Amino acid sequence: MRLLMIDLDNTLVDRDAAFRAAASAFLAEHRLPAGDLDWLLTVDASGHTPRREVATALSERYGGIDARDFLDRGAAGRVTLSDPVRETLVAALADGWSCVIVTNGRTVQQETKIRNTGLDRLVNGWVISEAVGHRKPSPEIFHAAATVADAPLDGSWMIGDSAAADIRGAQGVGARSVWVSAGRPWTERDYQPTLTSPDTASAIRRATSA
Repeated sequence: MRLLMIDLDNTLVDRDAAFRAAASAFLAEHRLPAGDLDWLLTVDASGHTPRREVATALSERYGGIDARDFLDRGAAGRVTLSDPVRETLVAALADGWSCVIVTNGRTVQQETKIRNTGLDRLVNGWVISEAVGHRKPSPEIFHAAATVADAPLDGSWMIGDSAAADIRGAQGVGARSVWVSAGRPWTERDYQPTLTSPDTASAIRRATSA
């Protein structure tokens, strides 16, 4: 069994677009300035800011407004799986690849995204950092993915949009990698992806045909 590990946020699903929509709805619901959207996006930092820090920032800016539902379910309830990504995943599975999602984040939130998009019915399993106690790029989370798939890391691939978490993490366990660039230039000097692709669907195709 060949192992294909894939990141979730901004790789399999467009988490930034979902958060933007959720943030716009939150501002409108509470009659807050629409111009605060850019501030919210900056605070969120594509999901890299810890939830408690985002909650604190919202509390300081907006006082007693309850933002828990927005933070816990706003983006998670709006993510979608594009047809090209779905089709390439189905093709990879049909070709004998074992596909495992490897994602940093909170278990409830990440599993909500996985189930809402139907990824739970496509992939062979998933590993979430909160559940296993290790975050990418730590090698332990990649070893956990191999255990879920009952497949070796030798000859495996990791696909993701984060240089530090996905590409450096893959290098640390001897896996090959595809960086989903989304048009960004590669800036790291200490390590390189095996391949670079502009989008996730092409990344899956390149990894599974290499």
